Amino acid sequence: MKKTIIAVSLIAALALASCGAESSSSEQTTVQTTTAETSTESTTEASTEPTAEAQTEHATAPQNEVGYEGMTAVTADALNIGNYYISVDSSSSMFKIADCILHVGEDGMTADIIIDSKSYDALYMGTEDEAESADETARITYTENNSGQSVFTVPVEALDKEIQCAALSAKKQEWYGRTLVFRADSLPDTAFKELRYATVGSLELADGEYTVEVTLDGGSGRASVESPTTLTVSGGKASAKIVWSSDKYDKMEVNYLEYTPEIVDGHSVFEIPVTGFDYRMPVQAETTAMSEPHMIDYTLNFDSSTIKKCE
Repeated sequence: MKKTIIAVSLIAALALASCGAESSSSEQTTVQTTTAETSTESTTEASTEPTAEAQTEHATAPQNEVGYEGMTAVTADALNIGNYYISVDSSSSMFKIADCILHVGEDGMTADIIIDSKSYDALYMGTEDEAESADETARITYTENNSGQSVFTVPVEALDKEIQCAALSAKKQEWYGRTLVFRADSLPDTAFKELRYATVGSLELADGEYTVEVTLDGGSGRASVESPTTLTVSGGKASAKIVWSSDKYDKMEVNYLEYTPEIVDGHSVFEIPVTGFDYRMPVQAETTAMSEPHMIDYTLNFDSSTIKKCE
């Protein structure tokens, strides 16, 4: 009887030891799998965006927001004749515009949309359904510039207005619809016939210190700036203190001039000039939060109705 009990105990102990080994092995496998998934996520985040050629292999792509709330169309008659670099919002991540040049003439506007790849054979200014049924003569084909980029010259009805554009995939020979917005706020002040914003003079601001509400737009939407912020007026000119939500911004550019920050309590703090109020003032800021520094386009809107004199 004692021998039987001992034998059973030994068998149970061996079974438990075996279970423990299996459990340990299972836990190790789980840890390895989790580590591999984390590594994959990290690699994905660190890798660059796929090229347009690779993206066109997919039938769908993430949709981007275009334009901004409350935008008002800007037509050619509000602009001075000339050629200007302009930013363009695209609703599709597949349709990546490397650069764009706006041509303003007496008869209206056209734009040279410049794309790095040969992913598209043609554009059509309209929806993809309209493009499919339209005559081939209505297609806009590309020329090649000295850098080997594709250049599509398209008519532009207005800036700050959603415009439908279809792109013909070179690989699939299928039309894909996009929505474009040619951004008036990316043009220089000299492009406009009339001043498009309020100034220190028009607001009759005396020298002194004020507070003002400021709105940041652009980038990924994760960054923010402190509002209200301090506004300083001196000699008919205004400057503002821009306090970023992190300390990862190491420079800003306003009207092609560069500004460096102070780091205060974990925030990058800049003192920059305020070109005007009640419009989306274009600025750039360089972030060091990525694998390498990136300059990102933003706009700042200083609301003149919120200006308050400091006591």
